[in-house]
Amino acid sequence: MGAARLTHAPSVAIIGTGFGGLGMAIQLKKAGFDNLTLFEKTDDVGGVWRDNDYPGAACDVPSHLYSFSFEPKADWSRRFAPQAEIHEYLRDCARKYGLLPHIEFNTEVRGAKFDEHEGAWAVELADGRTHRADVVITATGQLSRPAYPRIPGLDTFKGEIFHSATWNHDYQLEGKKVGVIGTGASSIQFVPRIAASGAQVELFQRDAAHVIPKPDYAYSRAAVELFRRVPGLVRLSRWATYATLEPRALAFTKFPKAMSVIEWRFKRHLKQTIKDPVLRDKLTPKDPIGCKRILISNEYYQALAQPNVDVVNSGITEITPDGLVTADGVLHEVDAIVLGTGFQATDFLSPMEFTGIEGKTLNEEWREGAEAYLGITVAGFPNLFMLYGPNTNLSHSSIVFMLESQIRYILQGITRLAKGDIKWLDVLPHVQGVFNAQVQKKIGATVWAGECSSWYKTASGKVTNNWPGFTFAYRRSTRTFDENDYHAAPAPAPSLSGTVQL
Repeated sequence: MGAARLTHAPSVAIIGTGFGGLGMAIQLKKAGFDNLTLFEKTDDVGGVWRDNDYPGAACDVPSHLYSFSFEPKADWSRRFAPQAEIHEYLRDCARKYGLLPHIEFNTEVRGAKFDEHEGAWAVELADGRTHRADVVITATGQLSRPAYPRIPGLDTFKGEIFHSATWNHDYQLEGKKVGVIGTGASSIQFVPRIAASGAQVELFQRDAAHVIPKPDYAYSRAAVELFRRVPGLVRLSRWATYATLEPRALAFTKFPKAMSVIEWRFKRHLKQTIKDPVLRDKLTPKDPIGCKRILISNEYYQALAQPNVDVVNSGITEITPDGLVTADGVLHEVDAIVLGTGFQATDFLSPMEFTGIEGKTLNEEWREGAEAYLGITVAGFPNLFMLYGPNTNLSHSSIVFMLESQIRYILQGITRLAKGDIKWLDVLPHVQGVFNAQVQKKIGATVWAGECSSWYKTASGKVTNNWPGFTFAYRRSTRTFDENDYHAAPAPAPSLSGTVQL
């Protein structure tokens, strides 16, 4: 669709400038939709790849697949790109596709209210302004709000304390006594770097994680040059990676017994790197493999075996001005505490508040756990689309692949609105209900539904984050925007100019 024909082009507001927000904006501009505004709460694009700049931060999906299909990059330095390169890649995309003039930096969105009469959203900004848009697209991700542990006395600690997602680079950890809380995907990357700096590290773990080797390596100059000269090789590498990773979905979703192969790799890795049987026992998970995120690292276990690192399994009961007290009554005095406690992944779109038709709010609709049709739209909230919404996360492949499926679907919906005969689209409740009933039924047979606590689940045990199937199945489901799945509100008679006036 060309820009000249978009006489009824809706105005679009996008919240967030990570992979989802930038990818959506790029495709909208390509389709001729220029009346768009992106809201970014900080002074730079990049989302989680801007915020998570802790030492050792890197991706756990190969670079050629963890990038836009329409913007391949030949000169990644490694098979698994480090944080700084991914952040710069997103910056380059924003510049190349002319998005910077559309972005309002240092502008936080508090929420939005839908006006049924106008068929538009009033987006409420933290600075007191209101921005009106026909369509709102959220691209805030599932891992954007740090989770802080509820430990008594946390605010009394007199030393330095910070979360991995808000790393204090001005504070030098070298030679310090450092307490690390948490053993998730971030911790396994920064703990080896802290240990290598000469710090005395005490790692407090609630549950041990399954960690397998990371098939990572640096690309040689010759390889990068070959990728640059023969662009098709990057695409071939992308699809070869996809074909390698995709079958793993079966182990997570349909045949949990297939996890035994991954578990064998974990046990071998642990045995080869941890010779001390006491430490090995501490690092042996009690949960079924796969019900929590499986981690990859070539440095984590090696770091924990060093004499300046100690793993503490006793739970933390309180934090004092001088350190951490564990359940055995021991005070662990430290100079600094680093929180590797993850994110509020199941609190979708919080703390923003969205009010839809007849005053209903998303918070109320999601009181039993977030859900959406295809993870994208929610009944009663017309012209509101989500990227990386409920039940679209993965354990086996690249979220960028999922985002591009969602972007194509949303673009079709906006293109339908641009015809001018309808003012809003609202997914039918029964369509959403049937879809989510099917999703939850499938999830019941997956490893994520097992007896363990994970960020995939709500407090009540509902898995709201993961997609229970193949990514190509999700792409097939989102390939066509079916208007029959939606209630379409007729547009009022056009103005004399023939354009939609807001």
